Amino acid sequence: MGAPHNKKRYGELWPDYRITYALTELHFLRELVVLSGGWAWHFLSPEGHQEFKHAHDHKDIDLFIAPQNIAEVMYILQERGFKKVWTRYDHLPSDEQFRRYEKTEEHAGKLFRITIDFFVNKNVPQRIVKGWNIVEPSFLLSLYSNIHSSDKCWAVQAALQLLKYDIDPLDREELITMPR
Repeated sequence: MGAPHNKKRYGELWPDYRITYALTELHFLRELVVLSGGWAWHFLSPEGHQEFKHAHDHKDIDLFIAPQNIAEVMYILQERGFKKVWTRYDHLPSDEQFRRYEKTEEHAGKLFRITIDFFVNKNVPQRIVKGWNIVEPSFLLSLYSNIHSSDKCWAVQAALQLLKYDIDPLDREELITMPR
């Protein structure tokens, strides 16, 4: 579970270049993966929203991949300059074979990493939202107990409340609204 947010930092935005670079990489994988975590919340949110750091976690890109797509995804990642990164989670027993890939990019003289965490699972409930395969929101919320850690993000908290009342979170302003 994520640490409590520092409310004094509410209003901070993700740099536009980080969003742009991540989206560029995601377009190469679009037909082969299911978006999870912050990128699922991103596409569930209203289009054109501001990228508040506390609304969606964009530190990394979380993906689910069906077993039959692993080879193609790994080939694309390697062609795009991503390298395997070993983590403490690589050898833990899990139904979802975890893998992390990273690459370094430069923007305006500053280096930054694009991190992709992927989990192999063919049975992830999903739907198409704005042309992207994303994890079904109710299932996505269940992942915050074992796979994702940013459960304090505004979108996660808002979706919990919306789904409690059987309201679909798709395009809801609550996903991007700063809590009071």
